[in-house]
Parts: sequence; C-alpha cells; structure tokens
Amino acid sequence: MAPNDNFSLARKSAVVTGAGNGIGRAISLAFAEAGAAVACVDLDVKSADATATAITKKGGRALPLQCDVAVEADVERTAKTIVAELAGVRILVNGAAGYDPNGTVLDLTLSEWNRVFAVNVGGAFLMSRAILPAMISEGGGSIIHIASQLGSVAAARRAAYCATKGALIQLAKAMATDHAPQNIRVNALSPGAVETERLIKRFGDMDTARRIAGPKHLLQRLGQPEEIARAAVFLASDASSFMTGADLLVDGGYNAT
Repeated sequence: MAPNDNFSLARKSAVVTGAGNGIGRAISLAFAEAGAAVACVDLDVKSADATATAITKKGGRALPLQCDVAVEADVERTAKTIVAELAGVRILVNGAAGYDPNGTVLDLTLSEWNRVFAVNVGGAFLMSRAILPAMISEGGGSIIHIASQLGSVAAARRAAYCATKGALIQLAKAMATDHAPQNIRVNALSPGAVETERLIKRFGDMDTARRIAGPKHLLQRLGQPEEIARAAVFLASDASSFMTGADLLVDGGYNAT
C-alpha cells in the first residue's frame, strides 16, 4: 500500500458549505486534489463558481451551488441537487459562517444574535440533516464542523461567535454519539486565526491582523487556509478512521497557554 493511500478521497463525493472563499475554498481544492468530487456550496454563487472552476481546470469534478444554509427550503433543494448529481456522498464540511458583529451581550440585538446562530449552528444542523440519509445509504462517512479556537476559549466582545463555535464542538460530540452505529464519524475542526477576508473585515487590513493576532499564537503567526485544509483531508479520509466526537485544534498553539 502506498504511504498516502489512507488520505485518498477517490470515488467519494464531498459537500463543502462556505466553499467560495477562505478556508472553505481551500478545503474544496484540497478535497479535489485528494480525488473527491466536490459540491461547492456558498451564499455567493459567483464565489462558488470560481472555486468550482479552479477545480475543473485541474481535471477535477465540481458542482457549484448557491444556498443560504440558514433557510430550510434552500438547504433541502440544494441537498436534492447534490444527491442527484454526485454519486457516493461520503463527506460533509459545514464551513459556512456569517459575519458576526463585535459586541457583548449588552451590545448585540436579538436579530444579530439569532442570525449568527442561524448560519453558524442552524446551517450545520440543516445541512447535516439533509445530507445524512445519503451518507447512511452509502454505508457511512465523515462530517466535519468548522469550529474555532474560540469555541473553547473566550475573546472580548465576541459573545455570539464564541457561543456558536462552542455549540458546534458539542454538536459534533452529540452527532458522533447518535450516528456511530451507522458508520458516520463526526468531528469538529478548530482553526486559529487564519489569513482570510474575514480577518481583513475585522482588523481593517492583513498587516494589522498579523501584528495584533499573530503574537497570540505560540508560532507567532497567523495560519494559512491550506494548513486547515490539510487537516480537513485527514478528518475526511480513512487516515482518521478511529477518530470521532473530537475537536481537532489547528491553532498554532493559541490554546496551549
């Protein structure tokens, strides 16, 4: 057996939400490189198309789909299209995340709070519920919730974000418990701060993000989307076959101190 065979995703199809940018895009590209056909799901259809085009240009297969993961009808429609178009759906990455406003619970409106939960947690629930039957019929698979290092430690004025990411870590444990008999593994993947557009929105520019957030990590830098994508390939593949109900921290040592 070749050393990397356990990391292969050949003859499998994957669903990635939030596939248009950042970590979701990097995961989609990495899955395709590992041999999977990828449903690239995003609220922004142009971004989903761009990710899918990047995959097909390299000889892979990708299906771009527009979907608001917080809307039940949208998710059900998207799931039906995926199952009809792609055989062997064995992988789901719940990576869609809406922009969360800074604030304590005194600062946030109920609508702001509910929207963050609707996308980050509700979207993972809805997409998991919609895709699970197909995965079960295939004999099993791997579900990955993209959480955060802030799901297990706190940051000032990030009440909604921290709460949703902590919820995803617990959701992974609960789903792992429920669906182990069906050969479904469920894990959370918790990145540290990663160089994406989200950081630019939060800090104003990437240089400022590097200067402020980089030193909070033991490795004294921000992560790259590709570093998180490699961890996702591990969780999606047979290389992690004895791993479920876990939270994989890929955070440059952020949580170690």
